[in-house]
Amino acid sequence: MKLRSSFVGLLTLALMAVAGCGGADEPTTASGGSGAPAGGSGLEKTTINIGTMPVVDTAPLQIAMEKGLFKAEGLEVKPSVLAGGAEAIPKLKGGSLDISFGNYVSFFSATAKGAIDLKIVSDGFQSAPKTHVIMVPKDSPIQTVADLKDKTIAVNTKRNISTMLIRVAGKAHNIELDEDKNFAEFPFPEMEGALKAGTVDAAQVVEPFGTFIAQNIGARVVWDTSQGPTADFPIAGYAATSEFVAANPKTVAAFQRAMSKAQELAADRANVVAVIPKYTKIPAAAAGSLAIGAFPTTLDATRLQRVADSMHEYGLLDAPIKAQDLIFAGR
Repeated sequence: MKLRSSFVGLLTLALMAVAGCGGADEPTTASGGSGAPAGGSGLEKTTINIGTMPVVDTAPLQIAMEKGLFKAEGLEVKPSVLAGGAEAIPKLKGGSLDISFGNYVSFFSATAKGAIDLKIVSDGFQSAPKTHVIMVPKDSPIQTVADLKDKTIAVNTKRNISTMLIRVAGKAHNIELDEDKNFAEFPFPEMEGALKAGTVDAAQVVEPFGTFIAQNIGARVVWDTSQGPTADFPIAGYAATSEFVAANPKTVAAFQRAMSKAQELAADRANVVAVIPKYTKIPAAAAGSLAIGAFPTTLDATRLQRVADSMHEYGLLDAPIKAQDLIFAGR
């Protein structure tokens, strides 16, 4: 599809960007205390390949690189930009990635199906108002979620966090949405063009795309999925294979300590706004207007169980799973 919005070109370029590493801060444990000796003492592996995405959710990873938090733990991080969480699975399994960012639905689903044996090693992002929204063209007759019945909705990937959030919203409005009949896959940068051309009736978007689609074509939000049963919903985190964790527990624990400190720094919105233009090419002025969610500093099995339970309810898991069994607690 040829996109007519010049801004989409900018966003596409943003998907190719990635930040480098900087200075150094003191390492901390996942609970904020003092950690293992810095400088890589005792680490099984000092250079690790990390899968990431140029979205708001990964700001702490960029902060950790820029502030030298990994370096302080004796780690050299080599980031690799991914198009989506599903792409992380084969790369983790094949060993080209050691740890990767991705949405919990994709991680839990792949593990439950036996495609890969994963451990969640760090929390990443939690939804907040306006971070995950359903949008329609400004002149669309769709006014509520109930009006989405029998409509086509753009999502970046089927059977992942996006479709689950929409289906939860649909159930709250007494409609059932089908994974195959109601959803069409489009990369986030192409959703503006799809809405403008009428290829889809609605789109589920994340920041920064929601803000800019509204600015460019006047698209409006019909439902913010960060409310009701999915308010403050766990969206994404970082995972490694169980094999990698078992072979490199000290390395993974060092990663956890650096990420915990970075997640703490991301609680200050100014730190997130400052780093976003450095790895997404989004202008600083635009970054300041984005909706930003929360960045949990610890892995909480009770929180992540919400994801697993919702997946089972909506048929994304054949049987219940315990989130606790997928968490690497660190050492």
